[in-house]
Amino acid sequence: MNSFEDNLLELIRSHPTLYRNKDKKHKSLILKENCWKEIAKSLNKKRQNVEITPIKAVRRIGDELIVLCKVPYQIDSCRMIVGTTSYRLIPGNQEGDVVYSGQGLTTGECGAHIKNIREDWNGNVTCVLPPQSSNIEVTGTMRLLVARAPGDPHLISPPQPQFKDEDIFSAQCVVPNGRPAAKILWFLDDEQLLEGVHQPVVTDEPGSDLQTVSQNITRTIRADDNNRMLACRAEHEALDQPREAKRQLIVHYPPKRLESGPITVFGLKLGAEGKLNVTVRSNPPPTAVWMVGDIRITAPHSTDNGAITALEPLHLGNGHYNVSLHLARITKEDVERTYYLQVFNDLGREEFTLRMSTMDEPAASTVNSALLLQLYGVELDTGAIVGIVVAVLVLLIAVFLGVFAFATDRWCFAGSRAVGR
Repeated sequence: MNSFEDNLLELIRSHPTLYRNKDKKHKSLILKENCWKEIAKSLNKKRQNVEITPIKAVRRIGDELIVLCKVPYQIDSCRMIVGTTSYRLIPGNQEGDVVYSGQGLTTGECGAHIKNIREDWNGNVTCVLPPQSSNIEVTGTMRLLVARAPGDPHLISPPQPQFKDEDIFSAQCVVPNGRPAAKILWFLDDEQLLEGVHQPVVTDEPGSDLQTVSQNITRTIRADDNNRMLACRAEHEALDQPREAKRQLIVHYPPKRLESGPITVFGLKLGAEGKLNVTVRSNPPPTAVWMVGDIRITAPHSTDNGAITALEPLHLGNGHYNVSLHLARITKEDVERTYYLQVFNDLGREEFTLRMSTMDEPAASTVNSALLLQLYGVELDTGAIVGIVVAVLVLLIAVFLGVFAFATDRWCFAGSRAVGR
């Protein structure tokens, strides 16, 4: 019989109204109810007198634990119940698996240093101390969880082999039979996922103190998720390393352009070979069709004379493809022409307009001006960009000459200064 039951029996004995049939108050339900309230109050008071640290602890087999019970008065004995064994702890005696720990009985401390924790010690650890005034011992109880490694995690996800961009993806991770329940983390490659992670659900296994935890995740699939590895990771106090369950995400999406608006390829030379390049993202791989004047060229094919070749889209990795048109010899007609490219797969298509230029690529300031105009719906070709540069230069020269003439009394400013004199 443990200390709590001893206390309860002692308190019941002190209230004969509860058990003596010959007692005149025995038949009064109100009086008996008041007796039980007094007993409950006394039990709570006695239990609250003991301060115990920690209240709960998780340890692996072979680990150590220090449990400290303290009361606000001197004590002359200290007892600790670990598992099914009651240990009498004596300061100065450090032999055994459970020994005294604390500042001494005179300080009201009854502590236990529990060495080499065993599986069968899983459960309550109770300290038993002498009372301050009555003959009923006081107790304090903490919970010791001896960690037991869970089973391997299971990743439950849709059976389909691939997904589409913007699909809603749901999966569940289940980690069975741990003590305590394992902690689940979600990763996409090395990136920890926090958005879309649901609260974990912990269930007790029937007939045991083991727990199974499950957690769901919901995510909107993106093109960037293609070929990335989704993993549910189980962490637990009894594991040296986390355990994982994984599946690779295959995402199909239509071709996507990486830059907006018409494309101009600079730095080409008349009479030399040249190439128009466009980079797109696509999965599955794209088909490319070029329109050169009235000629339609599907990669990988060439014109009848071999002057123009549409190359097979080159996979650069991670769904990026380089789509190229090769010209054996650039002519003036080629520079003046507009080229059209259509890239498509089973999910959609993307279209591009391209021009080529023999000029060097413009400076960043000019490009920024062109981009600013494009934001307002103005489409700029090579001639328009050159015009902007020339206009800016003419304006700067005019301003400089005006300032120079005013400062030196030249030209029209000379007459106005003379009248002033």
